[in-house]
Amino acid sequence: MPRLRIAMLTHSVNPRGGVVHAMQLAEALQDLGHDVTLIAGAELGKNFFRATRCHITLIPLPALSGDLVAAVAQRIQAYLDYFSQPNAETFDIYHAQDAISGCAMAELRERGIINGFVRTVHHLDRFDDISLLTWQSRSFLAAQQVLCVSRDWQDKLHIQHRVTAVQVNNGVDTQRYSPTPQANDEALRQLLGLTRGGPIFLAVGGIEARKNTLRIFTAFRQVLQQRPNAQLIIVGGASLLDHSNYRQQFNASVAESGIQDGPGQALLITGPLPDADMPSLFRLADALVFPSLTEGFGLVVLEAIISGTPAIVSLRPPFTDYLQYQDCIWIDPEDSAVIANAMLTAVDDFPTDSLPTIARRLSEQFSWAQSAHTHLEIYRSLIKAKGTKHA
Repeated sequence: MPRLRIAMLTHSVNPRGGVVHAMQLAEALQDLGHDVTLIAGAELGKNFFRATRCHITLIPLPALSGDLVAAVAQRIQAYLDYFSQPNAETFDIYHAQDAISGCAMAELRERGIINGFVRTVHHLDRFDDISLLTWQSRSFLAAQQVLCVSRDWQDKLHIQHRVTAVQVNNGVDTQRYSPTPQANDEALRQLLGLTRGGPIFLAVGGIEARKNTLRIFTAFRQVLQQRPNAQLIIVGGASLLDHSNYRQQFNASVAESGIQDGPGQALLITGPLPDADMPSLFRLADALVFPSLTEGFGLVVLEAIISGTPAIVSLRPPFTDYLQYQDCIWIDPEDSAVIANAMLTAVDDFPTDSLPTIARRLSEQFSWAQSAHTHLEIYRSLIKAKGTKHA
């Protein structure tokens, strides 16, 4: 089979779900013998949060100024400027994993600089600003082929936008995530102060409304009444979107509770951690608390289960699309008392001896190599349909 030159485009170098997907897919395609370049906009001095096995191109971003609309416009323009250069590298496939790079690809296609592009929709955000809504819509409506990672978003794209998207499975990296203790685990425990002797609850994604962080904290306060040595660690949160209003509500709740934040305290808010620490953190946690209100897929749920850690998950799509009843602890994400009960169940009653069998099934079902093969079939069909080298 001919070797393809693939541009895998993502909006950021930070550890967000869509960026992780882009990196893992790019590596899996590279492993299959194709020439993949992972491309992202990056501020001066920044790089991807971990090393990759494929080529990398960082598009220089200016010192971003202004509000979200201005920042998005600057990022789209940076992609346009880069690919409009006379000597810009060309590819057989341009694959945008987000609205920023997708909108730039749409403009490049309209200008005749590229012949088409693929767009994966992980989820769609709700914006009040018409410019943001227009850019987001254009990023997939102009695509030659739209992909998605869950049946939930496949249905939403069809019902809300009349777009026929192809569902392509996510994957989970079983070489990085496993229940087997590693040398770094105890060092990370000491560094983060996870030493109170009680259960450790992990929330991933930072402090955002769609991650339901405020209800997680409210539930944790109830858990502390029965398990006073428990700890809640909130990890991640690098985002281009403005979550300051929600963060203010969260901070007010923490202040009212009197609970201290920091290493060795009941609450620890870390922000983004080094990627190398995440496998250890999943193993150290007694449960992942992930009552997300809106999600594209929720890859961290698979990463937790593969690591031998019970997951508390919203009883709603997309989770109900790919998880079975026994895989996790299902909850109503809008009821903090239910979340609290699930947290106690996770440490007291969850049959952890069932996790290896569950993990094996999920790791076979969600393989990056399998996902890469499916993507290649789609890429080749698009190239054939166009009758040209560049798709």
